[in-house]
Amino acid sequence: MLPPSYAASRWRRLFATFAITLAGVFAVIGGFVLAFDPFGVGPWPARPPVLMDLNQRYMYPQVIRSRQFNALVTGTSTVRLLDPAALDKAFDARFANMAMNSATAWEQAQILDLFLRETPAPRTLIMGLDPLWCQADAASDARRVTFRAFPKTFYDDNPLNDWPELLSLKALEIAWRMMLHRFGLMAERLRRDGYEVFTPDETTYDLVRARGHIWAGRDRTIVDAPAYKPTTAERDGWVFPALAWIDSLIARMPKDATVVLAFTPNHVAGQHPPGSPGLAREMACKAAVATIGARHGATVVDFRIPSPVTREDSNYWDALHYRLPVATRILDGLARARATGEDDPDGFYRVLAAPQRTR
Repeated sequence: MLPPSYAASRWRRLFATFAITLAGVFAVIGGFVLAFDPFGVGPWPARPPVLMDLNQRYMYPQVIRSRQFNALVTGTSTVRLLDPAALDKAFDARFANMAMNSATAWEQAQILDLFLRETPAPRTLIMGLDPLWCQADAASDARRVTFRAFPKTFYDDNPLNDWPELLSLKALEIAWRMMLHRFGLMAERLRRDGYEVFTPDETTYDLVRARGHIWAGRDRTIVDAPAYKPTTAERDGWVFPALAWIDSLIARMPKDATVVLAFTPNHVAGQHPPGSPGLAREMACKAAVATIGARHGATVVDFRIPSPVTREDSNYWDALHYRLPVATRILDGLARARATGEDDPDGFYRVLAAPQRTR
């Protein structure tokens, strides 16, 4: 019979071997993730971003920190179809489209704040504005993030607190995709300027199906009605706390920079009906944005109105998302509104504020 000391020694050797093996596995995995640095947070010199994940919240900070862009698009999916390559030509700048699916006002403010801190000379900013900016509780803690993970540490100035995000299965998955991309076995998930055509292929468009999405649960009869007249107490109760973020952020843009604030063109089925209290409140919010824009020399454009574009079902996939040709019209409208300061003669948009021009 073996002495107890011999059995104890074998157990110690077994545990030591297990610990060394486990440490080795973690070292190899950690080294692999760090080498590919899927989020651009490692200690290596800045490299061109390679975007291999569809969660823009994790991918976009490295785009900003690459300092390859001096112009920015922020917003939700309602401006993701604005192509930075086309915006570059229209505004003579280098654009990145950092709009995020279902982004809250707070999340949009974080990406803009990072852009302003990291970009030496910001040239142009286009903010796509949805009604979420007008919500009374838009600045509350409950409205700051969605069910999508938001890595707050990626948006601050401390690179060390980003590292825990590398010790995750998500980081390993994205690093693996990056390795496949490096060997030509997988395409980038997003273009390096953040652009992606996320809507279905245009060749698959079905108007009947689209109308089912556009008008789902809605009354197709939209009747003009007199403007709703709120009471003084009701109007005094309308607050738009998130607009303070817009005010403070665009105030940090250089004086000679171009700033365009644009309410995006939902289909009329997704807009407040004429004569409704909701429309009256929204108009008050738009007026507040116009005041902010005028104070900072920004152009404020309103596409979220009944127009030949927003009334036409065939321009939309659903009440929120327009088709690619509409994105081109929006881009052209933004450039024209900025250049002229005048409403669209075809009624597609209204200019609520424009920089003063000397004659």
